[in-house]
Amino acid sequence: MYKLNGLVTDEFDFYKGNDVFELIEKYGSPLYVYSEEIIRKRCRELKNLVRYPKFTAQYSAKANTGLAFLQIVKSEGLHADAMSPGEIYAELEAGFSPEDIFMIANNVSAAEMQYAIDRGILICVDSLQQLSMYGSLNPGGKVAVRFNGGIGAGHHEKVITAGKKTKFGVGPEYIPQVKEILKNYDLKLVGIQQHIGSLFMDVTPYSEGSKAILEIAKSFEDLDFVDLGGGFGIPYEKQSGQKRLDLKDCGEKLDRLFEDFVKEYGKEISFRIEPGRYISAESGILLTDVHCVKHNGPHKFAGTDAGFNVLIRPAMYGSHHDVEVYSKEERPSNEEIISIAGNICESGDIIAKDRLLPEIKAGDILGILDAGAYGYSMCSNYNNRLRPAEVLIRENGETVLTRKRDTLEQLLENYVKLDM
Repeated sequence: MYKLNGLVTDEFDFYKGNDVFELIEKYGSPLYVYSEEIIRKRCRELKNLVRYPKFTAQYSAKANTGLAFLQIVKSEGLHADAMSPGEIYAELEAGFSPEDIFMIANNVSAAEMQYAIDRGILICVDSLQQLSMYGSLNPGGKVAVRFNGGIGAGHHEKVITAGKKTKFGVGPEYIPQVKEILKNYDLKLVGIQQHIGSLFMDVTPYSEGSKAILEIAKSFEDLDFVDLGGGFGIPYEKQSGQKRLDLKDCGEKLDRLFEDFVKEYGKEISFRIEPGRYISAESGILLTDVHCVKHNGPHKFAGTDAGFNVLIRPAMYGSHHDVEVYSKEERPSNEEIISIAGNICESGDIIAKDRLLPEIKAGDILGILDAGAYGYSMCSNYNNRLRPAEVLIRENGETVLTRKRDTLEQLLENYVKLDM
């Protein structure tokens, strides 16, 4: 294997001596490959973000719900968020206890709420109506409420989850109604939560959002915790020298906020964060075969088997992923402008548009970097394509299959044929 532009994976020692061509031959293409070492490193960075002793990092599983992934996160001592019964089920199977799981509900049904209640899992609701629903299902129980502090941030309007244009949370003007519902159902409000959005690279919005939710917290007596949400970003443009999020600065700002709040509140409550992308994104690379290279007018395309059914972020959000080029032959890294396309019958099926990359040839393999967050978890069988396998590179360099590739038979197993 020759890396024509492999500085990023070399710096991380991502493959630990494994040859991507051998991985594709063994497990098929496309293929998601994960680094156990990077998962653990990112868990530890956020678990130790602040000095404040009563602090919990809870992994936001929607970013990557792989069972092996969850097991590693659990072994690092993190707790977990869940958005659905499916995520709760996976987290319990991975070894998380009900006490370690926090369900952050958004427009869920009574049946979904009951699923969590029956398993002793704390639920956070994000509307007055859902709070009333919870009260009717579990009168006298403990609950948390998601508030919208009015400060949102994120890399795309679709992932900004606070502010006046979003569907999430209860506005602070409804605090009296929250208290009334709590009283009507004899509910104990143990915590409040917020989430400003996904992928902030500047600490300021998160710090300001934290101040806003702490102001809301002062309206409630005897809380056990405040959950500040997640959204910690990673540098998706490493090949261009993009800098990392300054975690040291973030931690210092949060510590000051915690200390000031506790003094005023008169109780040493717990604080939580919800990292998802920060833990999972850099741990995953999507490998894909190049099947053809072609020109359409002045535009050059490399056609791969990684359609947006496999990685939808570029098509859905216009997201950037760096691309590395791997070849079986040693050759000069002559750069050219080229677009990387998938195999889905849609014009928007582009992974990277007009990117300056080493010359790509049919038979090469491309590594789509930082694909560990919202990659596999958003996969589909669109065009009746098979979802790929997932492989973990252990810290000792051993590779382990952690999810099998779909089969054609699985595509139809839930359908019912008509009697014709």
